[in-house]
Amino acid sequence: MMKQIEEASPRHKARVAGVFYLLTLLAGIFAQGFVSMRLVVSDDAATTAANILAHESLFRWGFTVYMIEMTCQIIFMVLFYELLKPVSKSISLVAAVLGLTGCTIKTFSRVFYLGPLFILHGAPYLSIFSREQLQALALVLLNVNDHGAAMAMAFFGFHSLLNGYLIFRSTFLPRVFGLLGIITGAGWLTFLYPPLGFRLFLYLAPVGLIVATALIVWLLVFGVNEQRWKEQAAAAAVLV
Repeated sequence: MMKQIEEASPRHKARVAGVFYLLTLLAGIFAQGFVSMRLVVSDDAATTAANILAHESLFRWGFTVYMIEMTCQIIFMVLFYELLKPVSKSISLVAAVLGLTGCTIKTFSRVFYLGPLFILHGAPYLSIFSREQLQALALVLLNVNDHGAAMAMAFFGFHSLLNGYLIFRSTFLPRVFGLLGIITGAGWLTFLYPPLGFRLFLYLAPVGLIVATALIVWLLVFGVNEQRWKEQAAAAAVLV
């Protein structure tokens, strides 16, 4: 797969990256907005438990879509590393490693998303706990899932910040996307202190969504300026 990615044209890489970025965005919106936010009530364990048991199939689909989201995001990050490598291979590699670290953390946190299903079905070995205690424990696991995802957002902030810098320095993508990437990345870095990140999330999310949508449209429609990409890649090869 890596060999195929390396051999693909820059414009094709950009468009494929746009496709996987779009899939990441859509999967995240569905899993978070139409599943988690619909079923999980952050301060009401009993209602959350009732919602999960009443819509168990939807809850399980939420996990499946979360996994699809992470798969698409990993592929997008690898492709974007390849696209931005001519600007600075070392910085692009650091950005990719930070982004993939965020993906690893976020994927692992989804284990806690599944936890309530095992708890709420009341296996015999859980009989020592009352129903209220099991409901509370299920909500704790869901909160751990959310905080794991928040931890990942800080890594995505560094990823966006560095990629924004690389886009700004590139000659084959509009500089405005670099500036927007830097601004978005700085916003996600508020999750270095999770209480601040959660407090600002309702303001950060719409901005991030607009910026991501604009970049996706550009990648899908225009890709990159292939001639300038090749010129910058050739210049970088001379300097090595």
